Amino acid sequence: MGSLFRSEAMCLAQLFLQSGTAYECLSALGEKGLVQFRDLNQNVSSFQRKFVGEVKRCEELERILAYLVQEINRADIPLPEGETSPPAPPLKQVLEMQEQLQKLEVELREVTKNKEKLRKNLLELIEYTHMLRVTKTFLKRNVEFEPTYEEFPPLENDSLLDYSCMQRLGAKLGFVSGLINQGKVEAFEKMLWRVCKGYTIVTYAELDEPLEDPETGEVIKWYVFLISFWGEQIGHKVKKICDCYHCHVYPYPNTAEERKEIQEGLNTRIQDLYTVLHKTEDYLRQVLCKAAESVYSHVIQVKKMKAIYHMLNMCSFDVTNKCLIAEVWCPEADLHELRRALEEGSRESGATIPSFMNTIPTKETPPTLIRTNKFTEGFQNIVDAYGVGSYREVNPALFTIITFPFLFAVMFGDFGHGFVMFLFALLLVINENHPRLNQSQEIMRMFFNGRYILLLMGLFSVYTGLIYNDCFSKSVNLFGSGWNVSAMYSSSHALAEHRNMVLWNDTIVRRSRVLQLDPSVPGVFQGPYPLGIDPIWNLATNRLTFLNSFKMKMSVILGIIHMTFGVILGIFNHLHFRKKFNIYLVSVPELLFMLCIFGYLIFMIVYKWLVYSAETSRVAPSILIEFINMFLFPASETNGLYSGQEHVQRLLLVVTALSVPVLFLGKPLFLLWLHNGRSCFGVSRSGYTLIRKDSEEEVSLLGSQDIEEGNNQVEDGCREMTCEEFNFGEILMTQVIHSIEYCLGCISNTASYLRLWALSLAHAQLSDVLWTMLVRVGLRVDTTYGVLLLLPVIALFAVLTIFILLIMEGLSAFLHAIRLHWVEFQNKFYVGAGTKFVPFSFRLLSSKFVDDMA
Repeated sequence: MGSLFRSEAMCLAQLFLQSGTAYECLSALGEKGLVQFRDLNQNVSSFQRKFVGEVKRCEELERILAYLVQEINRADIPLPEGETSPPAPPLKQVLEMQEQLQKLEVELREVTKNKEKLRKNLLELIEYTHMLRVTKTFLKRNVEFEPTYEEFPPLENDSLLDYSCMQRLGAKLGFVSGLINQGKVEAFEKMLWRVCKGYTIVTYAELDEPLEDPETGEVIKWYVFLISFWGEQIGHKVKKICDCYHCHVYPYPNTAEERKEIQEGLNTRIQDLYTVLHKTEDYLRQVLCKAAESVYSHVIQVKKMKAIYHMLNMCSFDVTNKCLIAEVWCPEADLHELRRALEEGSRESGATIPSFMNTIPTKETPPTLIRTNKFTEGFQNIVDAYGVGSYREVNPALFTIITFPFLFAVMFGDFGHGFVMFLFALLLVINENHPRLNQSQEIMRMFFNGRYILLLMGLFSVYTGLIYNDCFSKSVNLFGSGWNVSAMYSSSHALAEHRNMVLWNDTIVRRSRVLQLDPSVPGVFQGPYPLGIDPIWNLATNRLTFLNSFKMKMSVILGIIHMTFGVILGIFNHLHFRKKFNIYLVSVPELLFMLCIFGYLIFMIVYKWLVYSAETSRVAPSILIEFINMFLFPASETNGLYSGQEHVQRLLLVVTALSVPVLFLGKPLFLLWLHNGRSCFGVSRSGYTLIRKDSEEEVSLLGSQDIEEGNNQVEDGCREMTCEEFNFGEILMTQVIHSIEYCLGCISNTASYLRLWALSLAHAQLSDVLWTMLVRVGLRVDTTYGVLLLLPVIALFAVLTIFILLIMEGLSAFLHAIRLHWVEFQNKFYVGAGTKFVPFSFRLLSSKFVDDMA
């Protein structure tokens, strides 16, 4: 898997690919996922690169495949996904595959077009039959009722709009019939009335069943209408209005015999269309079923082929145009695999001259590669969300595997809640190969990707829940309490012991509302509870005071240890990058500043726990007062925790005061001294540098670093650096800002770890409130109705526990744990200014082709 402590060593390799074997070599590299390509044609437009034609061909194939997938989904044909990923197609098969897909597309489009045309005709004929059936009841006309028109003398005084006048002028009665959408009926009628000035007769009837619209395919309710009008001008207006409202207009028969003939013809045509449409659909389904068998492999192959040509566009040609040159970042451990992949590609293409590679030195900072598995991937993602690690610096993910779930559990400590979370995560881990979990919705997929984080968080919460002795806000008495109540009675002790002890009797027990156990009385405190908090504290009135003191001190101790560990990890970075002066001038002063103040605070807490007992607890000094007096130098003498405390504290303050100027000025002055001792810093570098580019620190370290490496050779050319590039002011300002941030951060970060205490208190109190308001109420109800009430109460308690205490409180503790790692822990040693290693790998291509193509 590789080292999780530090990113892998990388090298820059130059690949020499023969023009005939480049495609096969990159196909082999893509299957293995070994290298990250560098773009050697950054100044060349995407449309002017060598293989832009091949990329366009791949995009055309993707368009055809997207159309096929769309038609297959429309026909409800299942799309089989293969378990294995097919390799990229050989160049000999690409043209053949393109020709087959194009022919298939043309055939499908023609068949689909014919099918849609037949279906549209069928729907129109069905509408026509419904219209004839309904309008049959509107108007009964026969030949003998047809008006006969005679020629009349001119009528100057008659109105031209009169009906009798229309008859005399030879105006003929006309009909327009069809179907209209239900929602447009009212507006349609108003428009006819206004435009035709009332000289139309409109009759409506609603169809019994909704019909499918031939244009849109939507199933809607229709109204059948019949419009009677006089004159051609009004007829034209009526037809235009029908067109504006998208009415489906059909010819209206003049006689009953014509109606009968039309209906018989329609029934015959509808039967024929049903037959032809059924055969067309069967043929189309056969074609689609055959296409569905190979569409998965074609989609994957086209994606791989397109990715290969994109990588080839990043290569440059040599002067003879017979060889492609590529530059890649490759882990040093995978160089033999890279050579083997090039040999495989050359062998498959049948080339006489094999492709080969050479490693080349560079001063550029390589990308960061940290190999992960399904367990460590989630924790690495937490670290990478803050920033991808700089090349070869210490990776915090290794320690985050333990510290992150532990700090979460300190805030979430409850045995019951942690066990429920553990069972949920265990269920996801056991069923991690289930396909539905990988294709679930976003929230569920987020839980699934972090299943191992949830597993450890639940497991650690079970542990801290046992330490807190907290299970759904109730204590569990596993080993028996270490406190004995009967020893407080006066009858248990001799008369001589009564003078120095406050004991109980029957009168005190009856009259007192609060009784206090005295651990100094013999027999009352028999020893500490074997694991965690004694369950008797769950009954005590001062339970919250005791737990607050315990959790607050525990939070401070854990926080200081966590931050100190971060400073120590910075030493490993300095050792690896051969900057030992940073250890003496940065890390050691930081450790002294941290330990002389806050480390001494931990010492006082632990010392007071160990030295003072129940008998001497009343004279024990306050740690907070003693810590404040350490900086105030009070005039009056205090008792103190131990003898000579004042001298020890003054010594610690002196060491702290001396470490501050060293932290502020030590590194800049050392670099200035190193700079003035040399006139030029040209050195021989093998490989890449281990420090950031354009760093002022690099200028001064080039000479000293090579002395440590035993390398004093001077190189000519671009690697010579002049003394004028050194900027002391910038280095000084950077170090001062870092030092101020560290010194103030030690105080604020220590206080920030008190969130461990605050969220643990909030979780315990919220759990207690939920128990008191629900379960306790249900348990105190009379037994007659209590059984009926207890079931919904427990169900409501379970729902609120899951959504409030597990999800909301768990998310809150999760975010606070992330903040403690990002801000308080990682900023002590982690720069996070690197770039992630993204290899050219076919595994990174999306395998869910249905979502991509649809």
